[in-house]
Amino acid sequence: MRTDASGRWEVRDRYGNRIYMTAERWRHAIESRPWLADFHEETLATLRQGRRKQDPLNPRKYKYYWPCADLLPEFNQLVVVVLFGETTGVSGQAIPNNYVTNVWAVFIYGRK
Repeated sequence: MRTDASGRWEVRDRYGNRIYMTAERWRHAIESRPWLADFHEETLATLRQGRRKQDPLNPRKYKYYWPCADLLPEFNQLVVVVLFGETTGVSGQAIPNNYVTNVWAVFIYGRK
């Protein structure tokens, strides 16, 4: 599992948004769900290719979903939670700051 110099993985989602996941957030996910440890690449694929749903209570929060046949039998989808935001650069420009907060799996009926 390799990260960039800042200790994070960065991808673009299917909508062109840059999203990063830190090594700390990945450790957090697998400490709670150790069986996800072998699904790091699938997690990044979820961000790159998955469909997303906006949280109705927090418009900055999205959940990305992607089917994964190799999960435990009681799960069939990876879920990656992303918060979208901005920071201000040194010259005052807005810089996107979109990051993963959590990763887990669910079973969604009718989905493969």
